[in-house]
Amino acid sequence: MRIVVTNCNTTRAMTAEIVRGATAAASPGTTVTGLTPAWGVESAEGWLDSYLSAAAVLDTLRTHQESGQPYDAVVLAGFGEHGREGARELLDVPVVDITEAAAHLACLLGRRYGVVTTLDRARGPIEDSLHAAGVAQHCAAVVGTGLGVLDLGNPADDERTLRAFLAAAERARDAGAEVLVLGCAGMTGLQQAVGDKLGMPVVDGVGAAVRLAESLVGLGLTTSRAGGYAKPRPKARTWGSGHGGPPSE
Repeated sequence: MRIVVTNCNTTRAMTAEIVRGATAAASPGTTVTGLTPAWGVESAEGWLDSYLSAAAVLDTLRTHQESGQPYDAVVLAGFGEHGREGARELLDVPVVDITEAAAHLACLLGRRYGVVTTLDRARGPIEDSLHAAGVAQHCAAVVGTGLGVLDLGNPADDERTLRAFLAAAERARDAGAEVLVLGCAGMTGLQQAVGDKLGMPVVDGVGAAVRLAESLVGLGLTTSRAGGYAKPRPKARTWGSGHGGPPSE
């Protein structure tokens, strides 16, 4: 099985970290390919970044699709970022968003879950994404750690990151969360340490999305075209990379 994992930002080091986490979660025989947008934002933190990121990710997926390289599913590795619905219109393979995947798995593990993310400004897009996915009613809280996305990639700050995550996780637990969700793809790898210290299940969205993508492919399921995710209408479109024309059929 071949899964494409798309970073939501242009930071290649973060793509490499996401691919490592996705590969660790994947089943034997699954190959993981990481994509980094050629344009966009170096880190997605807030509404403006999120919309720019969505356009760049869709452009990246279109370019990869037109390259003819075979793949079976796509994982969108931007927690709370826009673009999920557009990707499902564009692609003919299952598209699994880490936000939605993590929340769905968390709902199987406890009555209410909490999301621990980076900056507080990320809470709005995350909450909206959870509402759109139909799982917001089970979310006890979305809590920020006060760390920027790019702060997560510095090994020298690993201890600070863990302390900040634990403090935020305790606030989510106090708000009623029974399960924790890592609210940023750059947090991949923290789940074991946090789960051990708090005695709670911790869901990593990257791993959850990879496993759900494998399940959809294995069951022969893909996105419905009977309604909201119908293929886009053919028309001229100018993309971020400067190429226009009708969408691929």
